[in-house]
Amino acid sequence: MNVRKFFSIVGPGLLVAATGVGTGDLATGSFAGSLLGTAILWAVIIGALLKFLITEGIARWQLATGTSIVEGVAAKLGPVPMLIFVPYLLLWSFFTASAMMSGCGVTLHALIPIFEDAQHGKVFFGILSSLVGALLVYVGGYRLFEKIMTVCILLMFATVVLTAILVWPGTSAVISGLLIPTIPDFGGSGLTWTTALIGGVGGTVTVLSYGYWIREEGRSDSSDLGICRIDLATGYLMTAIFGISVVIIGSKLELSGGGATLIVAMSEQLAGPLGAFGKWLFLIGAAGAVFSSLLGTWQATPYIFSDSWRLLRRRYAALANAEQQNESTSLANTALYRYYLAALAVVPMLGLFISFREVQKIYAVTGAFFVPMLALALLLLNGRRQWVGAAFRNGIFTTIGLTVTVGFFLWIATTKILA
Repeated sequence: MNVRKFFSIVGPGLLVAATGVGTGDLATGSFAGSLLGTAILWAVIIGALLKFLITEGIARWQLATGTSIVEGVAAKLGPVPMLIFVPYLLLWSFFTASAMMSGCGVTLHALIPIFEDAQHGKVFFGILSSLVGALLVYVGGYRLFEKIMTVCILLMFATVVLTAILVWPGTSAVISGLLIPTIPDFGGSGLTWTTALIGGVGGTVTVLSYGYWIREEGRSDSSDLGICRIDLATGYLMTAIFGISVVIIGSKLELSGGGATLIVAMSEQLAGPLGAFGKWLFLIGAAGAVFSSLLGTWQATPYIFSDSWRLLRRRYAALANAEQQNESTSLANTALYRYYLAALAVVPMLGLFISFREVQKIYAVTGAFFVPMLALALLLLNGRRQWVGAAFRNGIFTTIGLTVTVGFFLWIATTKILA
């Protein structure tokens, strides 16, 4: 199998993986590793498995029905979920885009320190990253986006994994952390950081984009389900390896601060044991991670919004005929897609200038609620034989896994509210 054929199979899964890994994953994984060490590596595996179940369910619905999961929710579950989701998507878009601009800005300023004031560097490079990302999506379309994302994926994967190898804490410690589920400081902050690590693996809203990306690859019937499973297994395996590497790196550091500035702090500490090479190696990988996450979000979110808005305007009518499916496939060519891409690239720039502490807390709570709601929708949609057929219906293990996902993420969400 040549390289092009391989990437045509695993491409959408790698795109989901790269889009879901960003500043938040780097911060959460490194902090958890710094506080708890390698003992909680198993939590990364659990998080990747839960997100695999969800994304596989999205693919299974789409291949069985010919409609996206957003279309399925609108047609089968009534108007209320869509009336809740669209305002949430607007909120999510603003704060997620702001955080990604900030992450790109801080990381690029650390790589290219041409400004004396770090705040000025963050703003300049954050705005530049946003505009470049929007231009690449608008001009190049899906194929150029796929090629650039592949380069970013390989870059971030190779550099972060290599950094983890260079600070390797010992094979026995890593194997023990992967195979023996333990939570150090259980009565203190251990449980909180372990659950945060599980919940943070692999993104939230962006998993919806997988359905649109497999359409771009021409996957449209039941025979493609096996390819999708291989694709997603590859993507989430890479997500898990990346997350494990970040925890390993964090386990060798003493960290404070948060968000995007943490990336710079990590690179400075790595300069001690690894020298300048280790510092720049990690920064290059971090830059690949945060920019690929930004680029994937810029490409995918307008898809999701365009699809959702179109369904609201059609008053939640079920979409089943070929003409409507083609319309959904060509969403990237619509004016609404382009308008939302422009708004996504520009409006959240305001977040580079103001403090988000309290508002980000609200966003974190609503974000924690999205995953269990999506898992619940998959339990309902893929659980009925008359909707997806016997071959695509949830099996017993999938049902158990999705049920655990609903309970686990709802618990995280309510914990954040109480906090």
